[in-house]
Amino acid sequence: MSKVCQYFFAAHSPWTYLGHERFVAMARQHGVQIEVRPVDLGKVFGVSGGLPLAKRAPQRQAYRLVELTRWSEFLGIPLNAQPKFFPVSPELANRMLIAARLTHGVDVALSLSLAVMRGLWAEDKNIGDEETLAQIAGSLGLDGKALIKSAETASVQAEYDRNTEDATAASVFGSPWYVLDGESFWGQDRLDFLERAMQK
Repeated sequence: MSKVCQYFFAAHSPWTYLGHERFVAMARQHGVQIEVRPVDLGKVFGVSGGLPLAKRAPQRQAYRLVELTRWSEFLGIPLNAQPKFFPVSPELANRMLIAARLTHGVDVALSLSLAVMRGLWAEDKNIGDEETLAQIAGSLGLDGKALIKSAETASVQAEYDRNTEDATAASVFGSPWYVLDGESFWGQDRLDFLERAMQK
């Protein structure tokens, strides 16, 4: 029986973007199933003491930009640390990813997640905009408008709420967050530790 890794994240997280491809490749290499679990990061912050970026101290905001640039260069992943459309609401994008998983399965949801995050962090796209999200989905051969419509349904909202509740129950306080065999790993800079756990 293969292992399962819960993947809690929000579509507007640059750290999730930086780790996404490595995480997916790692899980596939080690035969680990991924549970795609987009969450309402605002609610997670609300119960865990986190602050939205604009409310953080200036020195924290400044160092975040240094680290984003540093990791982008180290990993060779294109990233604009101060994209045109940020801050942005990730809510519709998060729900669209859930709709993609329900409609097309995990692999498609993972591919779409990368396309959405790359759109925000490397291509200056507004992922809070319905038409933009539909176009991103369409670039992968998906019916973007249908996914947007599905994202607005009660069933998708219910799963989104459940993901967020499960994240809170698992003591999640950031994105990305991985849970494997009950053990938590926070951040793309912990992927080496996660891979070791996958190999056990």
